[in-house]
Amino acid sequence: MAESANEGTASSAQREPIDFEAALAELEELVGRMEAGSLSLEESLRAFERGIKLTRECQSALRSAELRIKALTQEGVELDLSSKDQEDA
Repeated sequence: MAESANEGTASSAQREPIDFEAALAELEELVGRMEAGSLSLEESLRAFERGIKLTRECQSALRSAELRIKALTQEGVELDLSSKDQEDA
């Protein structure tokens, strides 16, 4: 079983980036269903597990975006935006 846990971790690192907005929408839908109180205990547990997974994926996507923004806005880093400005004109 330890092997499958390691495989899951490895595949998570190699996965494509998530669609943040879709994950957030799914998370909001799960929360709404859970708050309504109409789910069985087993359904609630599955929804909770999925919600935790979605939350972690969203947090990871936000951290990644934050790192990209920091890298782009660090002092001393000059961005060449002139070619894009010329294309838009």
